Amino acid sequence: MSKLGKVAVLLGGLSAEREVSLKSGAAVLAALQAQGIDAQGFDPRDLPLHDLEKFDRVFINLHGRFGEDGCIQGALELLNIPYTGSGVMASAIGMDKWRSKLLWRAMGIVTPDFELLNAHTDFSAIEKKLGLPLFVKPANEGSSIGISKVKRAGDLAAAYALAAKADPLVLAEKFVGGGEYTVGILANAKQGLEALPIVRIVPKNEFYDYEAKYLRNDTEYLCPCGLSPEKEALIQQEAIAAFQALGCSGWGRVDFLMDENGQHYFLEVNSSPGMTDHSLVPMAAKAAGISFEQLVVRILESADVG
Repeated sequence: MSKLGKVAVLLGGLSAEREVSLKSGAAVLAALQAQGIDAQGFDPRDLPLHDLEKFDRVFINLHGRFGEDGCIQGALELLNIPYTGSGVMASAIGMDKWRSKLLWRAMGIVTPDFELLNAHTDFSAIEKKLGLPLFVKPANEGSSIGISKVKRAGDLAAAYALAAKADPLVLAEKFVGGGEYTVGILANAKQGLEALPIVRIVPKNEFYDYEAKYLRNDTEYLCPCGLSPEKEALIQQEAIAAFQALGCSGWGRVDFLMDENGQHYFLEVNSSPGMTDHSLVPMAAKAAGISFEQLVVRILESADVG
């Protein structure tokens, strides 16, 4: 593995998802080192970015702001260091759920109905337009931080206030209740991008929130996901199209919802997914016969400048 050179695994960082990033980065670092790769952990909260100049490539395991939104990608491009995942523009758009949805809508990619909220919004009118329950979320956060499920009339204003603490851009989104799913995407030298087996997520609490993602052990992950082979293949191809529509590359994850009639709705792209023991891309890769060690090497091999 000496061809991969000296590798920095970026972990930690400054976002609200710091703790998750530390866990992801530790898992990736251990897997790389176990294969004889000269890899070191690098926390940009504590170290100056110009120290990265001594590395040959970077595995980005930062989540949220400053790690997944194009900021660190731009710094690495200025330093001319190959890095994993999507480039500056795609990372920034993928982090912004509102602009992602606008692009998808323009390209005919189906996403749940939504409205942008602010402090002057007629919250009662939005509740009637989108129906209850509905979801409220910060446009530029991950790991379900700041998300609320609004079930009662009159509760939207409080949900907006909570989300606005995380990001001034806040979305209200129509509830789609037929199941939560995700599609992992990997670079493939022969075919460009490859969709991994779909995973269905069955949380035991109200929805797939931070607790269900990282703290609980009773969340169910179904792979095979229960869809017909034909339906799964169709969604996998559409997920790749949705990923590419935002300019994403390298690897990532596309989340979608299913309604009770079997219609799927693409929800968002994650351009720097988690790599913890609860994480979805490693789970899907395992179902495809790709070990965690093989997965991290494949991702690292796809590192590029932009």
